[in-house]
Amino acid sequence: MDILKAEIARKRKFLEEKHLVDEKKKYFQRGELLAKNTEEILQKVGYKTQESKESDQGIQDGSYQFSSDNQSILPRIEVTRRLRERGEPILLFGETELQAFYRLRQCEISQPEANRGFRNDFQEAMEQVDQAYLQEMFANTPASKEEKQTDLTELDESVNWEHIQTMAYKMGRNNKDYDMDVIIILLTYLLKLWNDQISNYSKQEKMSTKVKMTRVIYTQTREYVKPLFRKLKNRTLPEDILESLRDICKHLLNRNYIAASDAYLEMAIGNAPWPIGVTMVGIHARTGREKIFSKNVAHVMNDETQRKYIQGLKRLMTKCQEYFPTDPSKCVEYVSKKDRE
Repeated sequence: MDILKAEIARKRKFLEEKHLVDEKKKYFQRGELLAKNTEEILQKVGYKTQESKESDQGIQDGSYQFSSDNQSILPRIEVTRRLRERGEPILLFGETELQAFYRLRQCEISQPEANRGFRNDFQEAMEQVDQAYLQEMFANTPASKEEKQTDLTELDESVNWEHIQTMAYKMGRNNKDYDMDVIIILLTYLLKLWNDQISNYSKQEKMSTKVKMTRVIYTQTREYVKPLFRKLKNRTLPEDILESLRDICKHLLNRNYIAASDAYLEMAIGNAPWPIGVTMVGIHARTGREKIFSKNVAHVMNDETQRKYIQGLKRLMTKCQEYFPTDPSKCVEYVSKKDRE
């Protein structure tokens, strides 16, 4: 009996310390006890909850925020949503919610493109164009070309088509850095021409569906080729892709768009019987095995980032044919300007 009385007294004292019962209140709900225990655990681990009623409601809803001095911390609901979008478990066994937030940050830093795959890139580009159009309309002044090209490589005004053709004569002489510089200049020049074409439209033309879709495709293409520009600037582009890009640029500058399209298809989908890159299926080398190498690998299947900048490159090739026409026998799907309009 003494043990039972001591246990009852201990539990009564425990409830009084938590302010769950007093002289006026003799009963309490189990949820109140769980909320008190949760709050104590959060304070021990280092979480910071909102004060008063907002804090109690936040704990029950799971919307409390983590305290941090160095960075803005997302609410638990937002952390859960982003983890689910990436296909990650919202909470691992033995993991605290703060550790789950840090795991989300690590995923976003190491795989920034993973979450983008779940979104509609075209819809995102459409929203950017709508936002830019609203800014122009409210400001009553069109956005400057410099503002539109802040993320692109600055191109000297003296650079023109003939200048790039002259530079291309020295390509393919075992100078990879020079080849990458010429590729950057050519692609940037095509983007600049495309941007200038869109900027020269009148306000009425910009309101049309056709021009709006053109702006959306341009915005999407500019985002797609950013990883390619980054690899070219950092000199980290793979050798096989660099070789294909070199051939494509040479054919474009010679206005041989049929040959450029063939080189593009060879880079994008390959021409080997093993598109995944199988090099040995048995212990004995078979006839023609030397033809299966990285040149014949379908790079468009490697990852989403490569797929995007390869698709963006094809769009720039199409615009190049539009801006610098040549003999119809050297064009891909030739359509005259009169028929296009």
